[in-house]
Amino acid sequence: MKPLRTLPLLLALGATFPVHADVFKCTDADGRIIYTNDRTQSRGCKVLDQSQSVSTVPAPARSTTGASGTQSNFPRVTPDAQRARDDSRRQVLESELATEEQALTDAQKALTEQESIREGNERNYQRVLDRLQPFKDKVELHQRNIDALKREISGLR
Repeated sequence: MKPLRTLPLLLALGATFPVHADVFKCTDADGRIIYTNDRTQSRGCKVLDQSQSVSTVPAPARSTTGASGTQSNFPRVTPDAQRARDDSRRQVLESELATEEQALTDAQKALTEQESIREGNERNYQRVLDRLQPFKDKVELHQRNIDALKREISGLR
């Protein structure tokens, strides 16, 4: 009975063999350094000493920002210019909203007209639904566009 208790323990210990692979430091065609386990990937590959630690994360780039976190030569916009930009953007969005609302009205009218028509070859109601589906899709598309434009307008200052 005791050998059966130790068998799973021996199997668990025996299954954990150390794995070893050579790591190569290579230079690619652009002169960048690559660390890989495939020697044939690039030219000039050298085996790394496993006792050395390899850092694959590059150091962060130095920034030229000041204490406030913005660059000193970053262009600034005057409040009047920004207000004018916001106003023109609002006008464009409102004109797009009016266009979409008109398109929605037209699509709803076309859907209503198609729903009142029943063609002779549509004895099966599924054929009616298949014929109406593009009109329903168009109405839904215009409704989603209107909702998105309203969200965009509400987000303006």
